[in-house]
Amino acid sequence: MLPDALAALRQIFGDRASDAGAVLAEHGQSESLVTAGLPEAVVFPRSTNEVAALAAWSSLHRVPLIGWGAGTSLEGHALALAGGVAVDFREMAAVLEVRAEDRLVRVQPGITREALNQDLRTTGLMFPVDPGANASIGGMAATRASGTTAVRYGTMRDNVRALEVVLADGRVIRTGTGAPKSAAGYDLTALFVGSEGTLGLITELTLRLHGQPEAVMTAVAAFPSVGAAVDCVIATMQMGLTPARIEFLDADTVAACNAYSRLTLPPAPQLLVEFHGHPEGLAEDVRRFRDLAAEFGAEGLDWADRQEDRTRLWAARHSAYRAILASRPGAKAVVTDVCVPISALAQAVEETRADIAASGIPGPILGHVGDGNFHAILLVDPGQPGEIAVAKALAAQMAERSLRLGGTITGEHGVGFGKLGLMAAEHGAGWQVMGAIKAALDPLGLMNPGKLVPGQG
Repeated sequence: MLPDALAALRQIFGDRASDAGAVLAEHGQSESLVTAGLPEAVVFPRSTNEVAALAAWSSLHRVPLIGWGAGTSLEGHALALAGGVAVDFREMAAVLEVRAEDRLVRVQPGITREALNQDLRTTGLMFPVDPGANASIGGMAATRASGTTAVRYGTMRDNVRALEVVLADGRVIRTGTGAPKSAAGYDLTALFVGSEGTLGLITELTLRLHGQPEAVMTAVAAFPSVGAAVDCVIATMQMGLTPARIEFLDADTVAACNAYSRLTLPPAPQLLVEFHGHPEGLAEDVRRFRDLAAEFGAEGLDWADRQEDRTRLWAARHSAYRAILASRPGAKAVVTDVCVPISALAQAVEETRADIAASGIPGPILGHVGDGNFHAILLVDPGQPGEIAVAKALAAQMAERSLRLGGTITGEHGVGFGKLGLMAAEHGAGWQVMGAIKAALDPLGLMNPGKLVPGQG
C-alpha cells in the first residue's frame, strides 16, 4: 500500500478508515484454525457511492479489497492474504424496503439474519435461511450459505432475487429483478451468489420472504446407532415428508451439548426434527415421522410445541460448535463440511466416523443431513503440529470421499483458500472457466485475491 494510502482513504471515509492495531487484529482472525496475515487498513462504508469510490481508488493504486461481514470465515474467505483493505459492512445494515405483497425485501449487506427477522416480525413474513451463526446477509450471499432450514426453504441461491454489486473498477451494476423469473440473458445474480467477494462487493440485496408458519412442532429422538439415525433421515426424505429442519448429532456432540447447554439428552446419536405448517397437516406429518422413527429404533421421541422448549433445543444446536470446543479446553478446531447425495449419506457418515476414530483426535460429527450435508469438528492442540496435520488429512479424506460418492467438497462453508487445493478435483476444466470469469471482471486480481479460483498471472 502507498505511504499516503490512509490519508487517501480518509478523504472518502473520514474517521471510518483505520489502521489501528486492534481494528486490524479483529479483521485478521476467523472462527477456525485457518489463519493468514492482517489487512493494512479497514474501512466502514455507509453507502454504495463510498464503496464505488473505494473500488476506483483500489484499481488505480493496485490495492486489494476484502469484503467483511460477521467474520466467521471458516475457510479463510475474509482473511487478507496480500494485505490491502478490509471493507467492513457493519454500518450498511438497513432494511431499505419491504414489499409484503410480493414477499420481497431490499436490504443492505451488513444486516444480520436475526436483525432482519426482528424487523419483519409484524409482517407475517420471515427470511428462513439459518446457518446457525448470526451472520450478515451480505456474507451469507457471498458464500452461498444454507444451514438448518435448507431442506425445506432452500439456500441463499434460492432466496436471493436481485443484487447491487460494485465491480473492481468502481462500476455499479444491478442483477436480477423483482419478477419471480426471467429468461433475459445470463443469470448474473447466481454468478455473484457464492463468489466469495472475488468478483465484486455486494452493496444491496433483494431477498425472497416466506410466510411465518401457523404451527411449529420440534422433536428430538435418540437412536441405537449412527446408521439407524441416518437411515431414518434417508427414509424421511424418500417418503416425501418435508421437515423444515432435520439435524443429526452424534453421541460426542450430544455429550458436549448436554454439558455446555445443560440438556439431559440420552448419550446416543440424536435427530432434531422440526415441521412447519397448518395445524391439521402438521399433525399428520408428526404421526408419520413418529411411526417411521420407531421403525429405526428411536427411543424417547419427545415433541415440543411450546416456543420456549423449541427455542432451548435450537439454541443448544446452534451452540454446538462452542460446546464442542469447550469439551477439549485449549483446543482449536479444524472445521470442515461435505455434502453428498442423500442415498450415499449413511456410507459417507459411517466411513468418516471410522477415519476419525482411527486418527486419535476427537472429531464430533453433526449436520443438516436432510440435504446430505454434515460437518466434522476436528479438535487439535494448537501447539502440536502433528495433530493439525492429522486433522487436515482427515478433512481432505472427507472431501475426496464426497467426490467419489457424487458429492461436493463443501455444502455450505465455502472454499476461501482453505479448500482451494480441492477445487480442480471437483470441477476439472470448469475451475479454469471460473478463473477466466474472474480475469474478465477483475483483471488486476484485486477482489479478495488468493481465494476460490486459480491464480492469475
